[in-house]
Amino acid sequence: MKKRMIFCYALILIFASGCIAKQERETNTNTPPAKEVTNSLEASVETVAENLDVPWAITKHNDTFYITERKGTIARISSGNISRESVKLNKAVLQYGEGGLLGLALHPDFEENKLAYAYHTYGTTEDVRNRLVLLKYANGAWKEERALLEDIPGAIYHNGGRIAIGPDNMLYITVGDATTPEQAQNPSSLSGSILRMELDGSIPEDNPIPDSYVYSYGHRNPQGIAWNNTDGTLYESEHGPSAKDEINIIEAGNNYGWPIITGSDEKNGMQSPLFQSGDRTWAPSGMVYFEGSLFVASLRGEMIRQFELESKKEYPLVENFGRVRDVLLDGETLYAVTNNTDGRGNPIPTDDRLIKIPLKREN
Repeated sequence: MKKRMIFCYALILIFASGCIAKQERETNTNTPPAKEVTNSLEASVETVAENLDVPWAITKHNDTFYITERKGTIARISSGNISRESVKLNKAVLQYGEGGLLGLALHPDFEENKLAYAYHTYGTTEDVRNRLVLLKYANGAWKEERALLEDIPGAIYHNGGRIAIGPDNMLYITVGDATTPEQAQNPSSLSGSILRMELDGSIPEDNPIPDSYVYSYGHRNPQGIAWNNTDGTLYESEHGPSAKDEINIIEAGNNYGWPIITGSDEKNGMQSPLFQSGDRTWAPSGMVYFEGSLFVASLRGEMIRQFELESKKEYPLVENFGRVRDVLLDGETLYAVTNNTDGRGNPIPTDDRLIKIPLKREN
């Protein structure tokens, strides 16, 4: 009887270890809570708003921020005050794993038409999907006008979800491999790709694959996109497999290799990254371009990391605020949202927060 009990106990330990090993790689449960900072740049960081609820994407119009929260609300922040606004959708938000209400981009004519684009997870835990919708803002609430693209593959992990309007006035959407890596190599699938569409939801005539939204493919879990505002170069941040995270230059029609090549691997017909994390893990998310550098939110790395494009150097800009999900550039000021309440961080009582970082300071 005693031997049987010992055997059963050993089986339980093995099963528990296996479950922990399968957790998504951006988890970092041993990290201490966000703490007070001491260096000069971190000391200059201001908290704009507190008590956000698992924020994901930041947008800004005039002096007002609109921030998606994964449970399905949009936090409106004005003069430091938060009001949570409802989002009425034709298909309910599914907050499951990494899914929920994710990307948000305001229409270029938001001032006049009050339209915005949103990306969200829907369906069931057995059949996870994502969709891109057009929203209308009125009377302090958001309502779906129509779906632009549905049935985007989803899963508990790797839903992508970042959306942004490029300098060509096209909408770009990142889509993860939905934990089916081989589909990232199928240009006929939306999985593991960056999509490009007209603002009305139609397929641009100059997309690299005829009659397809797919702009690039071979991605694992792309989480950030940004453009050089001088020459229009498109950059992308991407989660790698247990390290080997990537920063890529994205060009139309190119194959970025996942799952055939990772990190610094090379193969004909596939693109290797501009930067890759090697044995370290950044878990890079939202990103912006400013004066020759990329500033990238880092979840597992728990910092904002700066990548100098000419020198090829990369280093922490600020840290000690915990997990960082998204960044927004406004002039010479960087804004970021922490993501310590997403179940993978160690939140302090005021988390999550919108913070403000001056990129240029007086000497």
